Amino acid sequence: MTPFHDLDEYLALPRVSGLAVSQDGSRVVTTVSVLNDKHTEFTTAIWELDAMGNQPARRLTHGAKGESAPTFTSTGDLLFLAARPAPGGDDDKAPAAVWRLPAAGGEAAEMLSMPGGVSAVASARAAEATVATAAQLASAESIDEDKALRERRKDNAVSAVLHTGYPVRFWDHDLGPDQPHLIDADGPNDLTPHPADALRETTFDLSSDGDFLVTSWHVPGPGVSNRSVLVRVDRVSGTHTVIAEDPDAELEHPVIAPDGSSVAFTRETHSTPTEAPRITLCCMRFGEDHVEITADWDRWPASVAWAADSSALIVTADDAGRRPIFAVDPLSGTVAKLTDDDYAYTDVCPAPDGVIYALRSSYAVPPHPIRLDPDGTITELPCVEIPEIPGTLTELVATAADGTPIRSWLTLPEGDEPAELVLWIHGGPLGSWNTWHWRWNPWLLTAHGYAVLMPDPGLSTGYGQRFIQRGWGAWGAEPYTDLMTAVDAAAEHPRIDESRSAAMGGSFGGYMANWIAGQTDRFDAIVTHASLWALDQFGPTTDSAFWWAREMTPEMTQRNSPHSHVGRIHTPMLVIHGDKDYRVPIGEGLRLWYELLSSSGLPADENGQSPHRFLYYPTENHWVLAPQHAKIWYQVVTAFLGQHLRDEDARLPDLLG
Repeated sequence: MTPFHDLDEYLALPRVSGLAVSQDGSRVVTTVSVLNDKHTEFTTAIWELDAMGNQPARRLTHGAKGESAPTFTSTGDLLFLAARPAPGGDDDKAPAAVWRLPAAGGEAAEMLSMPGGVSAVASARAAEATVATAAQLASAESIDEDKALRERRKDNAVSAVLHTGYPVRFWDHDLGPDQPHLIDADGPNDLTPHPADALRETTFDLSSDGDFLVTSWHVPGPGVSNRSVLVRVDRVSGTHTVIAEDPDAELEHPVIAPDGSSVAFTRETHSTPTEAPRITLCCMRFGEDHVEITADWDRWPASVAWAADSSALIVTADDAGRRPIFAVDPLSGTVAKLTDDDYAYTDVCPAPDGVIYALRSSYAVPPHPIRLDPDGTITELPCVEIPEIPGTLTELVATAADGTPIRSWLTLPEGDEPAELVLWIHGGPLGSWNTWHWRWNPWLLTAHGYAVLMPDPGLSTGYGQRFIQRGWGAWGAEPYTDLMTAVDAAAEHPRIDESRSAAMGGSFGGYMANWIAGQTDRFDAIVTHASLWALDQFGPTTDSAFWWAREMTPEMTQRNSPHSHVGRIHTPMLVIHGDKDYRVPIGEGLRLWYELLSSSGLPADENGQSPHRFLYYPTENHWVLAPQHAKIWYQVVTAFLGQHLRDEDARLPDLLG
């Protein structure tokens, strides 16, 4: 038996995320999350790894509420974020602050606290300079005013927010009335007074000498849209200068070369109803115009970092169901692949002498830290034990009617018996099944004896711009037929019982599940999580409506909206939605549920009964993150699949009442 056979054992597995490396490359740290004693949330601590891969990891922090976002100062001290209350304070109300753990040893001390908490921190590579992101109320002119005003709002139970612009919420949280600021920890000094919405969901980097930083900066666009430019901020004078902008693109993720000469960043073009966006890599020497250096590379950069000697850009990009590490010449744009295996790499941290540290994972292995040497040697750094998986992972490539290859991952349970097939459709839609997911984990179904098919249909990343364009504005066309092509190919596998199958997905994957339900009766059950149902309703109510409006014309929504085919749905459906989901608002789930019962080809009977089910989470967001709720999610899903694919009695968790 593996941990995937028992949900409690699975949820108890430690989870590795994030990575930081000291400036000299001698120290490497990561964060490890484990369940708390009540099994209601994950608590994260910082662990130090042996940079050479010989010794076991050792835990550095032990705060009751956990620690996150580690980064090293130029002197080797470790900074991190933690919510630690003052003596006698309220443990549940303390905002996150910056803490400093000396390299020489001893206890961590609070370095920077703000009334609204700190959300990010960066330290200079070669100077004692630290900049953090912290929220401050718009009308507050100082930290003291911000604290006093927050206390007045709390004392008077005021939660109202008066908006003057768009957006008003993001993913699962309301925006305002406070605004993100960039704060120089030496003071502290506000480097961005009255930023309005310029710094919401932005990224920044601090120069090695600490003299300046470069940040993405949102500026208003036509109507309710906005776009990102790059702004250079002098840390001493606070002077702001726009250094790069493009009216037709978003400029994001700036990273400053260690020698201070250049900044690299991504450029994402604005889509249109007929053209998908494209992401490329740009580089700009300070004082000169920026240059798009990967215009001829048919991949989207997912992360960008500089080599320690500023000679190359170290980039990751989705690539045929993997995410390798690449080196890109900042002058010529020449791309060289540094890894060639079945893994997806994240949290890439270049170190001196050409060494690179990173996390890697695949659908067979959860994230774990590695060291990549200049000769290509990869060394796993001891951290947490890698769990055994309950089956095998294989790769399938099918061919669409027009000759386009459609590749998939397929999990197969142990043994030789034919297995029921579960088609699991990824979200995005601009994404790929190429990395381990703790939340969307196929092995929990494989442990129950199901084969899980994870295709990358049109719109998926990692196959070139034409493949993304293949489904743009036509969600119900090639993305749907590509999925059916992949299912047909999987059905030919000798281990697959093609007579019993289900389809499931979340977000855009939920959209596709809904679309499939109205197009074919080949599946015995459908699970749709956080799904788009009525596109004309979804477009104006999602948290970033202006982004979707670039593709969702009235004609597109009319052609591709699943709700138009509700009368053709004859398959039992399990609808799942969280009330705090602002990306796909709860109205989508509520309308889907009502129309399934009232208007589908499998409606409720005269007693109000139907085979459809609705799993509703009043306190969850787009993903359902609380461990106890994730457990119920899998219990309900497996019970629903078992009922309709195996004629089993639906054994539901008693905690549902």
